[in-house]
This record gives sequence, C-alpha cells and structure tokens, in this order.
Amino acid sequence: MTVEAGTRVLIASPIRQTPDILERFLQSLKGLRTGNLELSYLFIDDNDDSKSQQILQQFIHYSQQTMVQYAASAGEYKRDENTHYWNEELVWKVATFKDSILNYARDMGFDYVFLIDSDLLLHPDTLLQLVSAEQPIVAEIFWTRWQPDAMPQPQVWMWDEYKQWEQMRGETLTDEQKNIRFLQFIAKLREPGLYEVGGLGACTLIRKDALHRGVSFRPLPNLLFWGEDRHFCIRAAALDLPLFVDTRHPAFHIYRETDLADADRFLREHAARPSEETKHISIHAGDRQRSGITLSMILRNEENRYLKDVLSAHRGFIEQAVIIDDGSTDRTVEICMQALSGIPVRIVHNAVSKFTNESELRQQQWQETIKASPEWILNLDGDEELEPRFAEEARRMTSQHDIDVYCFRLYDFWNDTHYREDEYWRAHRTYRPFLLRYRNNFSYRWKETPQHCGRFPDNVFDLPYELSDLRIKHYGWKNPNDRLQKLERYRQLDPDALYGWREQYESILDPDPRLIPWDVS
Repeated sequence: MTVEAGTRVLIASPIRQTPDILERFLQSLKGLRTGNLELSYLFIDDNDDSKSQQILQQFIHYSQQTMVQYAASAGEYKRDENTHYWNEELVWKVATFKDSILNYARDMGFDYVFLIDSDLLLHPDTLLQLVSAEQPIVAEIFWTRWQPDAMPQPQVWMWDEYKQWEQMRGETLTDEQKNIRFLQFIAKLREPGLYEVGGLGACTLIRKDALHRGVSFRPLPNLLFWGEDRHFCIRAAALDLPLFVDTRHPAFHIYRETDLADADRFLREHAARPSEETKHISIHAGDRQRSGITLSMILRNEENRYLKDVLSAHRGFIEQAVIIDDGSTDRTVEICMQALSGIPVRIVHNAVSKFTNESELRQQQWQETIKASPEWILNLDGDEELEPRFAEEARRMTSQHDIDVYCFRLYDFWNDTHYREDEYWRAHRTYRPFLLRYRNNFSYRWKETPQHCGRFPDNVFDLPYELSDLRIKHYGWKNPNDRLQKLERYRQLDPDALYGWREQYESILDPDPRLIPWDVS
C-alpha cells in the first residue's frame, strides 16, 4: 500500500484507562506501519490513576511529535467484568474532548485525524489500509461481547442507535426476519472488504474535507439518541458524508481485564518488525539540537498579548513544554498547541484560576513539570522572552556538569524599544533563577506566601549557580491597559502591600517614567 509522501495524520485519543490496558494500547500504536505518512499524536489525559499518567507521559520519549493535554478528571467511570457503565455526564465530556481534537486537526492543517479508543489494539497495517480506502470517514472494525455470555458484535450499525440489519424505509419486519437479516449483516462483516454503514465509532479515520465540512460530536438538540458517536454519524449523514467500515484488519477490543491474555496473543501474532519507515516518528522534531530543556509556563488569557511570538522565539532550543493554563477563557491553549506543534507538550487546565495563591499555583506548576522527567527546567511567563543569543548558549550551559542553576536579569519594557529604570523599577539589576537542572535527590522547599513566592523552590541557591549576562525581555508592562489591570490586581490581592512594595505599586501609573533604550549589541 502506498500513500502520498508528506500526508500528515494526527492519531488522537481521550484516555482514562487502567495501566495494563494503556500499556498495550500504546505498544499497538508503536507497531503501526506508516509508509510515507507523517504521524503526530494528541492524547487527552483524563486518567485518575497516577501510573497511567506516567505511562502516557513516557510515550513522549518514543515520539517527539506528541502532545499530552491534561484534563482534570471528573465523574466516576465504572467498569467490571460484566460491562462498562456510562452516564450522560461522561458521554458528553468525552464528546467535548473529541471535538477539541477535531478543532486542533483543522487548525493545524492535518490531512487526517485518526480517533481511537484507548482499549483497542491495532493490526500494523490498519492506518495504511484506512487511508487507502479514500473515504472521508472510515472505521476499522472490531468485535465485542457487550455481555460476557453474548455473541461478539461489531461497533458499526445500519440504522438509528444500534440496529444491525438491512431495512427499507417503511418496510415492516417480523422478529424472525430481523434476526435473519441481522445474521446476514454479521456474516457480511466477517468477510474482508469495505462496506457502507449507517453508524460507526471508536476506531475512525476522518479526512480533512470531512473536518472542514463541520463534523462534530456535540449533541444534536432534537435527538435523544444515546452516545456521542450516534450524533457524530447523524450529523455526517446530514452533511452528505458517507460512512464506511473496513473489515480487512479487525482491531482487538480489551473490554475486560480477562481479555488481557488474548490481547497479548494478538500483539504477538501481529507484531510489526521496526523498520526505516517508522524511525522518523521518534526523530522528526524540526532538527532541534538536543538541549534537555523543558519549558515550563503558567498562562491565563494570553490570546491577544505576546504568547505566540514568545513561544515561536523559544521553540528552537527546547525539547518539551509543560503548560499550566490557569483558567483561561480565550484561545490560549490553541495558541500553545499551534506554536509548539511538533514539540512534546503537556497542558494542564485549571477550571478555576489559582492565582490568588501564587505559592499553590507555582507548586502545581513544579509538580506537573517534574512529571515530565525534565533534565533542565526553563521557567518563563508568557510575556517573557530570552534574547536571541540564548539559542547559541543553551547547549553549552546544559552540557556542563558543575552548574545547576543559571540566573538572568529581567528588563521591564514600557514600550517596544525601551525598558523602565528608576528607584522603583530596577529588577534588571538583580539576577534571578530561570534555568534549573532538576535533581530528584535534592529536597526542594517552597516559600509559602500567597504572592511573590518565587517561580522556583526557595532553596535552589543551595545548589551550585552562575550569574549569566544573558537578559530577558519582560513585555508585561508594555501596554497601558496591562499596567492598569496589574495595578488593580495587586490592590485586590495584596491591599496592605504585605508581599510587595507599596511605592512600586503606586508608581505603576507614573505618567513620565524614566525609560532606557534597549541595547541590542
């Protein structure tokens, strides 16, 4: 099977899974043959099991074209050896996850998005087979015993919610006729081929033309059908997008823990020998030189500020990123995903901002960052930019073994070309830690104050450090409206100036501050 060179496929899955099943799912993805396809991965981490979170994070080391977006888990998902137990809240939460994946695939210009449930194992030729079908929406079949003593049934259907037989509109069938046609439908799908169906899900390849036509998993308000896949399929049909199922390479569904032995047998029987065609997955990362740097950021409503330019300036020398989205209500997350495309990213979303207690927020940032097994942590805000020569220095700084902390000076810009310097604004005369080598055998301690607690633990200067002449541009004060908003925030969060400097707060709106031109030499 051949596909056009440069065809970009996003493999994506919302994941809330047990560690044993998740490990096998990811092993199956690694075994996919890719031909000329260029693969990227997007996982929405909805796990409530820390081991599953770690397993998912480790996948980044397999493919640098991986983005993990953390979703704060809500709602209990029950499953046992009998069945899985879904409710309305869980169904539409997953639908929201899937639509965010579709939106990302559209925005990033992918040719296909391959949506897969995390309890499926794939035949190595699955993806190439589905692409070669040349259909806007096509799924690979799998078979499940929905109840332990029931016959295996496919995840596709012909009519309504899950009717698996042929029937003409207006035609009345007896129960016996329905049963005969049901068995005929099942027998047909046991034969290798490509068949048009009325509904599908869980293992679905969606082409870009279907994406741009407006397919979606959001509920149709005038239908009470159960499950987000039904609403996706009905909307697709209304858009004149046919639905197909391929039956040449059935997937294996690990529906119960007791299926694990058969799952391992499936993996052994369909193991794909690593080849040159798959090696590009783990090394294709925009030819960035290895620096071991993890960019760590806290962001909130940065869409119309400096975030896109800042991330673009830094992406050339980082290996991965960990982003805390602290309650954004704009496109901050989408900007991160676009600007850091091709770089492993972990995004953690706080539904409610934690900025009223900065120590709690910074410690959350720290904990999420060390989950990514960082070598070096570069801690910047979304309005801070290292001067360009850092790209040249990064490799030298991170390859030595004597220094663990690098301190830089931060310059508060008051417009595009000048920074402020007076008795209240002289942050650039102080060296602060921004780049830290993470040592897991060091006992880090935090300054427990709700504001101005520091972006790193309070005792990092117990480690060997160096004062660097590299500088950071801070754009947070450039805009007069930003200055006004910051003043109001300080007045609310620190009205008695317990954690800051009252005179500096009061000087923010000085109409004639002393400004110094930035020296680019």
